[in-house]
Amino acid sequence: MLTPLEIENKKFSKQMVNGYHVDEVDEFLDLLTADYEKLYKENAEAKEKIEQLNDDIAHYKTIENTLQSTLMMAQSTAEEVKNVARQQAEQIINDAQATAKQDIINLEQEIVLKKKELEDAAKQFDIYKAKMESLLISQLELLKEVNKD
Repeated sequence: MLTPLEIENKKFSKQMVNGYHVDEVDEFLDLLTADYEKLYKENAEAKEKIEQLNDDIAHYKTIENTLQSTLMMAQSTAEEVKNVARQQAEQIINDAQATAKQDIINLEQEIVLKKKELEDAAKQFDIYKAKMESLLISQLELLKEVNKD
């Protein structure tokens, strides 16, 4: 790409016949140089801006990648926490069920034991009642004998 300085310094050979008017060519070259210089500066500024924007895009892509990695890690951690919590909940339920079953077994054994104690007490009461009845009968017999005498 030509620079504005190169356009400004460009010299044409002069022809005598059918040549261009030198002042008109110089005037046109001055206008062209001014316009070209303006476009050249705008182009340079646009290139700088594009470079800056590309740097910004690269920076934001880095941030985006970091955020995506962080999000994926957070999702993974959340899933892991949920799995651990689910396992702990299942363990608590299993422990509670095992404890409840053991309590039921213990209570059933205690019920059986109390029934046996109740039966034993009822038998002892029957034995005691029979002894008292026997004692009363023997006392009654004794009274009858005393009354006979």
